[in-house]
Amino acid sequence: MTAGIDLGLTGAKALITGGSRGIGRAAALMLAKAGSDVAINYQSRAEAAASLRAEVLNLGRECLVFKAEISREEDVRAMVEGCRAAWGRVDILVNNAGIWTYGEMGAMPKAVWDETMRVNLDGVFLATNAVVPLMKANGRGVVIHVSSTAAVRGEAFHSHYAASKGALVSLTKSLAVELAPFHIRVNAVAPGWVDTDMCTEVFAVPGYRKKVEETIPLRRIPPPEDIAGPIVFLASDLARHITGEILNVNGGSVLCGG
Repeated sequence: MTAGIDLGLTGAKALITGGSRGIGRAAALMLAKAGSDVAINYQSRAEAAASLRAEVLNLGRECLVFKAEISREEDVRAMVEGCRAAWGRVDILVNNAGIWTYGEMGAMPKAVWDETMRVNLDGVFLATNAVVPLMKANGRGVVIHVSSTAAVRGEAFHSHYAASKGALVSLTKSLAVELAPFHIRVNAVAPGWVDTDMCTEVFAVPGYRKKVEETIPLRRIPPPEDIAGPIVFLASDLARHITGEILNVNGGSVLCGG
């Protein structure tokens, strides 16, 4: 219960990929505060994953932690099997894991393109493909993809990233119709700039953060909690009649060019 409103998340089982930091971490904590047990994966940040687990346990919820490379099918299947063994089901899947790298067309190594597609797109496919049978067996479920403003308006020098996130928009709409008969809702959030580790390097450039803020109608770069809130909303019963939706969470940036 939150402020007298039942979100329908008490006792829910949520798997958040890339949950040890940034948006994934914020979503895991917010889902736990709403009453969900959570599972996350990490690739190399074991301490961050352990810290998150401790916080979730302090909230009185369960937290499963898996070391898994999201683009490796065997790792993803082992992670989902671990959730099934512990819980018997997965009610909510948040496909959050992703990378953002520089890539100038005409000079971009194929390895850079391939890595982005493996993590940002293949990883989403692998996790969703493994979790959907559990949701079908349980007769319901929620899948939430973390896309990007770049999917809607593109992003110069990050075309590979924009392409991977644009694919998630199409995947969201396709799966929403395909999985609706099984009472599985599929939606996406599309953040713009977010104050996470992914942006630390570029924000360290003198004056760059202020320059970015000036391009956002709300004139602020949000913390990851501002993205986690809409994720929790889409996972909750408040959004039970919403599927196939791309929820822009970018302070109005999608309305502007650049």
